Amino acid sequence: MPQLSRHTGTSLSEINVVPFVDVVLVLLIIFMITAPILQSGIEVELPKTRSVKEITEERLVITIDRGQRVYLGNEPVKLTELGKLVRTRMGADQKQAIFLRADETVPFGSFARVMDELLQNGISNVSVVTEPVSSRPRTR
Repeated sequence: MPQLSRHTGTSLSEINVVPFVDVVLVLLIIFMITAPILQSGIEVELPKTRSVKEITEERLVITIDRGQRVYLGNEPVKLTELGKLVRTRMGADQKQAIFLRADETVPFGSFARVMDELLQNGISNVSVVTEPVSSRPRTR
């Protein structure tokens, strides 16, 4: 009976984790940098108030930026189409609340026109998003 020769050399039995750790750390850094950008989308400086309620649920967000442009989510929309688009996105739950974010430099007239467009389309449950007074140092 022929005998099979056994090779007793060492084989690679350990997994090298150094490249894995390198990749994980790079991904962690990328996520840490992009997470704040993904959170808000459009850059606005919110008005500061003392009474701020913590947001715990996800809702439709309407944003008015410094240039008085209106966004639904992260997409720019025309003011005349805003109500119809919001009603479409709300679907069957027409009573859900909507967040309205406006830059603190936006004139009240622009804010009022957005609110009027929503009210004209039967959307009355609107929450205005503000920022706590002490969360950001004064820049003026």
